[in-house]
Amino acid sequence: HHRLAMEQVLGAHADRAALAMQVQRWQASELEQAIIDAGGCAAEMRSAAAWQQHPQGQAVQREPLFSWQITQPAPLPDWPLAEARPLMGIKVLDLTRIIAGPVATRFLASLGASVLRIDPPGWQEPTLDEELSCGKRRAVLDLTQTADREQFIRLLREADVLVHGYRADALERLGFDAETLQALSPGLVLAGLNAWGWQGPWRNRRGFDSLVQMGCGIAERGMQWQQSDKPVPLPVQALDHATGYLLAAAVLEGLRRRVTDGHGSLVRLSLARTAWLLQQHPLGQCAGAGIEPQVKDNLPCYELTPWGLGVRLRAAAWLPGTPQMFATSGSAPGTHPATW
Repeated sequence: HHRLAMEQVLGAHADRAALAMQVQRWQASELEQAIIDAGGCAAEMRSAAAWQQHPQGQAVQREPLFSWQITQPAPLPDWPLAEARPLMGIKVLDLTRIIAGPVATRFLASLGASVLRIDPPGWQEPTLDEELSCGKRRAVLDLTQTADREQFIRLLREADVLVHGYRADALERLGFDAETLQALSPGLVLAGLNAWGWQGPWRNRRGFDSLVQMGCGIAERGMQWQQSDKPVPLPVQALDHATGYLLAAAVLEGLRRRVTDGHGSLVRLSLARTAWLLQQHPLGQCAGAGIEPQVKDNLPCYELTPWGLGVRLRAAAWLPGTPQMFATSGSAPGTHPATW
């Protein structure tokens, strides 16, 4: 779908070289906007200085890393909160895609949470399914259809946590604004993330890690560092993974507040705000080498999955005294029914 949106603007081309010639005829900012207007995703490569002067860059700098809002009180829960499986009995409804949100819900699942991920019909994430779906059950619902919406509402009434990766107004347009969600599930911990931030002109713009690295100056800085003639992003989707663990931490804090204070929470993060955090704490000189696979980084047992035997790495974050365990192996969308 990204390619189709791009081709509406630039046309179809036989190879990269032909496409590059067409791209060269455009001003970068004009091409960026044209592809956005066509329903696609695009980002001009900007320097950090240019991003800090951009209206969206300025809006992101004004946002807190964790945007918190206290919501209505609810009866205190009776979660067991055992050290070995601290989130046992806690129900997490997962409406996230690709990497950042699924990293968060995978971590919550490893702590014992019952995570039910909901995907739309026809959704596929090859390679990411294997990597990020362990510990979760995966169902398919179409929230534009009456019967599926009613089933989603039934799930929501029992949920303790809802994690989503929708743009700022996407859930509202589906009829599930924050107030409605809290009314359906009093005390809900509602955690959301988006690409470009929750304020500013791009608050509803589609995006993902690679585009944010291009737009905020990270890829341009990498190009300078490597003295390259093309963008050099970080060697991993660092904004996704970092924001995923921050999001999981936010959920844990929301659950703590639910237990201690008896109220729900609304917390929001964004890839762009995580990028700004990283840009404020540069590493300086980095050797860029010496990182090799280590057996000690592996979890101690094999995972039997629909794709075969797998060895899974330990998480980048952990809780002392709490082993990382997954109740289910990785799975494809629609493997499980849309029930708790």
